[in-house]
Amino acid sequence: MATNAYGVVHFFAGGTQDQYDASIAAVHPGEGLLPDGQLFHAAGPSEGGWTIMAVHESKESWEAFRDGILMPRMQAGIEGGFPAPPEETTVDLYKILP
Repeated sequence: MATNAYGVVHFFAGGTQDQYDASIAAVHPGEGLLPDGQLFHAAGPSEGGWTIMAVHESKESWEAFRDGILMPRMQAGIEGGFPAPPEETTVDLYKILP
């Protein structure tokens, strides 16, 4: 199935689960809820830090979340959250399987 979905991977060097929990609480609409346009979210520890993976319905959906919610809240400072911006990898997704 071809798709216009857009994938984003964020790696936070030295990041922790506590920093993730604080950050997600500040940028997601509620426990277990995804922002508008986000189809998938996963996160966990990875070598050297913490990795978050998200799939949005489109690049535009990602940009709306990034510019309207994520960046303003991170720039304002999230108490207990990640202290520095992540390394970012984006992917124009060709296929998503359920």
